[in-house]
Amino acid sequence: MGQHLARLWRYGLLLSRQRHVAEDLVQATCVRALERAGQFVPGTRMDRWLLSILHSIWLNEVRARRVRLGQGLVNADEALSFDGEHAAQTHVLAAQVIRRVDALPETQRETVYLAYVEGLSYREVAEVLQVPIGTVMSRLATARLKLAEYPPLQAVPSFTSGERR
Repeated sequence: MGQHLARLWRYGLLLSRQRHVAEDLVQATCVRALERAGQFVPGTRMDRWLLSILHSIWLNEVRARRVRLGQGLVNADEALSFDGEHAAQTHVLAAQVIRRVDALPETQRETVYLAYVEGLSYREVAEVLQVPIGTVMSRLATARLKLAEYPPLQAVPSFTSGERR
């Protein structure tokens, strides 16, 4: 289970948008997985099972409480750090992508994350989210159309040492 903690944390952060809540989600996922170890089907992928547990916990417990309290945002600029010009360019572009994806409705945002960041197949995304595969395909298509409406990403102009202001 240990090798899946980073993926679980990233997914928890995507869902909750708060680092401490993501940590709580991962901890609750580990506890529930241990409690329900007998439900794990040998030969299936443990990471998909764990992601599904985390998603279920989010839906059933944490999200409802956090939404009622009006919490749950992570600033994309604070979540990314950079060092050097190349890293700065990457930071700027990544922050733009994160803001655009972040603006998607929650169902589309989590579907995009599972499919494009975690690399799950449509069928696996459908299993994690407990929705039909057609719903996954529809959410991704709608998200792609929405993201295509944005203007192209803008890199920061680079300066050579003689051009600095």
